[in-house]
Amino acid sequence: MRARCRGSGIFTFLDSGDGEEVDVRNRVRSRRRRHNPLRRRSDVVETWTAVAVAVLLFVCAPLAGAAAGLWAHDQARTVAATARADRHRVHAEVIGAPPAELPDVEGSRPDSFLVAVRWTEPGKGTRTATAAVPAGTGRGDAVDVWFDAKGRGVAPPPGEVAVWQHTLTVGMWATGGVVGLVLLASTVTRRVALRHRLAEWERDWALTEPQWTRRRA
Repeated sequence: MRARCRGSGIFTFLDSGDGEEVDVRNRVRSRRRRHNPLRRRSDVVETWTAVAVAVLLFVCAPLAGAAAGLWAHDQARTVAATARADRHRVHAEVIGAPPAELPDVEGSRPDSFLVAVRWTEPGKGTRTATAAVPAGTGRGDAVDVWFDAKGRGVAPPPGEVAVWQHTLTVGMWATGGVVGLVLLASTVTRRVALRHRLAEWERDWALTEPQWTRRRA
């Protein structure tokens, strides 16, 4: 047995010539695999569809979620900054009597209620207003309440935690939406490819079956 190198490959030849026959036979088999008559156009479409689905699921979907999350983060920070500029917080004292029992809202108890509060504002003296305070607050308790430029009681502006919660929610929904669309498109494509494959098989069998019948006869 002797070995000879050609380029970067190493081919092994037998003195009897069997090695050359094996090499030729392998080349023929490889060519047959590349030109497989059973591999139809629908099979090629389905193969490339699977590749595209993998790329979309593992690359495009996360990128879409990240892009949507970044956009939502910028929007949420802008809204929070606008709210902080329009609202101001005061340290007030509860002067109104809290309700004896908080009404149920859709089967759950509210986490806040409206009550009269009083605070001292520098240069303007004592002021009173109605604001929302946390549930469980009693008369005489000190609470932080928020008011807008018109003096109306409002909710506190979104904090950094709320901004990031909004960011993650939008990013996850965007990723899930892309994944759902990709899987739906993949399912439709596979069904269409299956129909084309069955139609091709029926057409080929219509041509082949008479030949087999005559051969058996």
